[in-house]
Amino acid sequence: MKIYLVGGAVRDQLLDREVIERDYVVVGATPAQMIALGYQQVGKDFPVFLHPESKEEYALARTERKNGHGYQGFDFFTSPEVTLEQDLSRRDLTINAMAMDEDGNITDLFHGTQDLKNRVLRHVSDAFIEDPLRVLRVARFTARYHNYGFQIAPKTMQLMQRISDSGELSHISAERVWKETVRALAENDADVYFSVLRECGALKQWFPEVDALFGVPQRAEYHPEIDCGIHTLMSLQQACKNNFSTIVRFAVLCHDLGKALTPADVLPRHIMHEQRGIEPVKALCKRLKVPRDFQQLALKVCEYHLLCHQLFQLKASTILKLLKSLDTFRKPEQVIYFAQACLCDARGRLNFEEKPYPQAEVLMHLAQQLANYKIEIPEGLQGKAIAEHLDRERSRWIADFMKEAKQTLSV
Repeated sequence: MKIYLVGGAVRDQLLDREVIERDYVVVGATPAQMIALGYQQVGKDFPVFLHPESKEEYALARTERKNGHGYQGFDFFTSPEVTLEQDLSRRDLTINAMAMDEDGNITDLFHGTQDLKNRVLRHVSDAFIEDPLRVLRVARFTARYHNYGFQIAPKTMQLMQRISDSGELSHISAERVWKETVRALAENDADVYFSVLRECGALKQWFPEVDALFGVPQRAEYHPEIDCGIHTLMSLQQACKNNFSTIVRFAVLCHDLGKALTPADVLPRHIMHEQRGIEPVKALCKRLKVPRDFQQLALKVCEYHLLCHQLFQLKASTILKLLKSLDTFRKPEQVIYFAQACLCDARGRLNFEEKPYPQAEVLMHLAQQLANYKIEIPEGLQGKAIAEHLDRERSRWIADFMKEAKQTLSV
């Protein structure tokens, strides 16, 4: 029995990148031998075991054969006779198909170290096209390693395009697409994930509402980049640059979906695009089975982001209505996420990347201070009268706060 460190742990170690997870492949062993050594079997489709102490995953070397559609349409075969080469040959990219023994010796049968050096993401074999999930994985890897200078090999991109054209992407579960997407959103260059999906034709299949934004023009005085799709990716870049959370990044991705529905005779203006965007956001979230909190924020940002931009022109009562719509008094983090997403929208434009956007800080500070503002309830008030009293007092407080803020900022 021989044990090898494989996949991402080897790749990241060679890149001098922090290794987060370690996976191992075991050659020459049976499930009974692993269990006798104290390993706990967890794999259903093929034998995977947890180390008795570290709980890291150890998988028996295996081969696979395509037997159906999608990324789950495979038969797996494990045996002590399956070689390390056979196991590595079924992996997606050459940089993920390296193994390291306990002495630190590298087995690199598919020239992964050379591709690491040349910053190339390249498929191991033409069997790459059998698993449609690899389209999303390669897009995610491209986002993760973009700052290292990695590019997808032309032939690999051709195979990704073939997968997209084949219809196999539709056989990936929504849960798995969302899992890959939310992991990609957490990367420093999350926008690259969507650019790659668009280049290979996958964006229009799982994210048609986002894909529809590309080629739609906007007014140059507000959006020098012109294209709505480019603006969306630039806004996402801002979310990454500011290290905002994935829930904010998803909301930024969705904030302008309504612009794809603007009537042609109105372009390049986008009147009422906030309201038009509500249904596309709902459709995208339903398709991907997006978690409820992500969906709720995306809808709020879509519908109300212009109000944040116009903050210094709004009436106090409108600001209060915005805060109540964001459920600020029960979920104070909502207004923070909302303001962060609006900041990304404001700066996700050509030559606007460093433009001051005091609206975000003012709105967050206002919400925090208002939450701590104690309002006395006069005796005798009940029900609706109490709510009306609270609204009047809060509106008065907001008016005073905004007057002072505008004076301080000379707005």
